[in-house]
Amino acid sequence: MDGRDEYFCDFMELKPHKGGVRSLLHLLCSGDVAENDVVECPPGTTEDQPSKSNRWVIFVSVVAQMLLLWVKTPLAKLGEAVEYWMNFFTVNGGGVLKLIRNAMEGKVRIPDRESPNYRSLIGLLDTRIELDEKIKPEHSNYHAALGIMASKIAYENEVVIKTVVENHWQMKFLEFFNCYNDDWSTDVDLSWYEIPDVGRAHGGFMKALGLQPTGWPAKIDASKERPFAYYAIRDALKKVLAANPRAKFVVTGHSLGGALAVLFPAILALHGGQDENDELLARLHGVYTYGQPRVGDQRFGEFVERLLDTPGARRRYFRFVYSNDVVPRVPYDGGAHLFKHFGQCVYVDSLYRAQGMKEEPNKNYFSPAFLVPKYANAAWELARGLVIGQVAGAEYVEGWVMRISRALGLLIPGLPPHSPQDYVNATRLAGASLDLLLRDH
Repeated sequence: MDGRDEYFCDFMELKPHKGGVRSLLHLLCSGDVAENDVVECPPGTTEDQPSKSNRWVIFVSVVAQMLLLWVKTPLAKLGEAVEYWMNFFTVNGGGVLKLIRNAMEGKVRIPDRESPNYRSLIGLLDTRIELDEKIKPEHSNYHAALGIMASKIAYENEVVIKTVVENHWQMKFLEFFNCYNDDWSTDVDLSWYEIPDVGRAHGGFMKALGLQPTGWPAKIDASKERPFAYYAIRDALKKVLAANPRAKFVVTGHSLGGALAVLFPAILALHGGQDENDELLARLHGVYTYGQPRVGDQRFGEFVERLLDTPGARRRYFRFVYSNDVVPRVPYDGGAHLFKHFGQCVYVDSLYRAQGMKEEPNKNYFSPAFLVPKYANAAWELARGLVIGQVAGAEYVEGWVMRISRALGLLIPGLPPHSPQDYVNATRLAGASLDLLLRDH
């Protein structure tokens, strides 16, 4: 054991790097998972003798992680190459003919990964960097609209972020952290830890946030070259807020970033009783997440809801889910009874109409009941993407990268809707209905 068994009252940690065919067969055939090489859990844990359906969920998670570990290096190199060539076409006009013309004129431009013009795949899918001038700071959905833009720009390099924040948003850029996370397969890692009096939380996301071998100590020694997200952001916030006594802050994120955003105040609360951490929680204005995966069980959700929805600070957590976005809907909690959604969901359908609900429709992406609507929505989104610029304005015109993504959605519906593109549109085009949902915030 590494010390976590002394901090958490119960846990199950998956070790895919230790697995093989024998381990997988044992996982399918034997209920004693504690004896399996790929599962680490204390004797007597609730997963010591899991049900058959739970073993199947564990099996799928381990296989997925093993496959990702196997393809990690070649997939990373492929991703870098695709991103580079997409930038190559973009900086040369965005088309083959323009590239040929530049070549003939000796004006071919080579993309620089460290330049303010180099974009990640997310940035190429949605090239918008400007804030919507129609949504003013006094509007109730201002933080929602700002949050998705901040979440989107967070995928870029430091130079891009600093340029956008200072030159385009006219805001002060404070600090950039490239935080340490050695768990490349976080999203499919179904490891969990049960925190006493709190509930179970997703192990992969906690590791990405900065979980230490001994749990969540109040302070750690971390180098500047290898910061951990929770500790780096917490300490930076303390300095900024101390220098600005009237300031408050918002935590936001897309996808994995959304999971970390809602976990951040929960870990702050674990360190409650420390004046500085209590002060941070008191000055937390809100948590806004987009396409956020499930992060904990029902007890954990109730803990976070009590934390973020108090008489003194009502409704501070808003989880945006667009259409058939696949990420918020897996893993499903029907068989494992583990990870669940909690808090008020701002569900936005494919017509960009928003409504508030406890849980969005189609809780399980793999449910056959929603098979036809998923493909129908994918076809609608492809068609809409071709004309939305003429209908809603030039800022909504979709580029060739996003259009290719929409076409791929005909094969895997729910994948293109996970990109920030539709979340940006939702906070802008659904502004009126969002105002109704958020007006008491």
